[in-house]
Amino acid sequence: MLPYNKNLKKFARELRSNQTEAETFLWLKLRKRQLKNCRFYRQRIVCNYIVDFYCPDAKLVIEIDGGQHYSEAGMTKDAVRDCHLADLGITVVRFSAREVFNNTAGVLESIYERLPNPP
Repeated sequence: MLPYNKNLKKFARELRSNQTEAETFLWLKLRKRQLKNCRFYRQRIVCNYIVDFYCPDAKLVIEIDGGQHYSEAGMTKDAVRDCHLADLGITVVRFSAREVFNNTAGVLESIYERLPNPP
């Protein structure tokens, strides 16, 4: 079981209620085991972080990045976070919000390739 900061539970719930358009759009493609019968969670707490999407079968985190992630401070913060998650054996894949809308098939293919084959 992954480490979990229960103090983030209320905030994660708020994020699920107020997803970005890109997160909502991608969630419609990931929910209900649509990709290789793998389950995804949205706004999942892992350690002291809330990740956009998490697939436990693949130990895969998917992040949809908006503009704030492309500043120097944002990129540094993301690198530290990604490194910490990697130490837990979790792979982090990042897509821009624009990419989710303009290259949906490519985003889904990239995610699909990282998922385990169903039994």
